[in-house]
Amino acid sequence: MSYALVRQVRLDPDAYARATGLHPQVVGRLVALGLLEPVRDARGELCFMPAQVAAAARIQRLHEGLSINYAAIGVVIDLLDRIGELEAALRDRPTTTQGG
Repeated sequence: MSYALVRQVRLDPDAYARATGLHPQVVGRLVALGLLEPVRDARGELCFMPAQVAAAARIQRLHEGLSINYAAIGVVIDLLDRIGELEAALRDRPTTTQGG
């Protein structure tokens, strides 16, 4: 059995909304669309890990910069993540010299 030495920081929905600058209703909508992934604490209450603050910032950049709606942002994020994976795989691929 292991015990955590440090308690993980978690933000309740109101604290998360303040940290991200989003209206609480927008946070709820992003959760409903699956763009944000809250966890449940020991009492069963929704809370957000600090990494989700960066996720909200990414969503806002896409929403404002590309003028796409929140429902379409999920597709764009999936595509951007896949492109990142492919680029990383390409960088990690051993180079071969072509000779003849």
